[in-house]
Amino acid sequence: MSDVLTAKNLKDTLWDTLKQIRGGTMQANQGDAVASQAREILRTVKIQLQVANHSKRALPIEVLNFSESAGQ
Repeated sequence: MSDVLTAKNLKDTLWDTLKQIRGGTMQANQGDAVASQAREILRTVKIQLQVANHSKRALPIEVLNFSESAGQ
């Protein structure tokens, strides 16, 4: 998996985590930790979007790269 954090990578990691929990190769508490980190990432992106929208500024390049790479 790529070292670059994108929405697609995050989704893929969450999906893999769920499959591992269902398959018994990962404990539920480990999966909860992964999901918790994902929620924090999404919460941060959401706040960045809200701040940019409220201040009428351009979106930070990190947010654009995170979301636009989702389709690749």
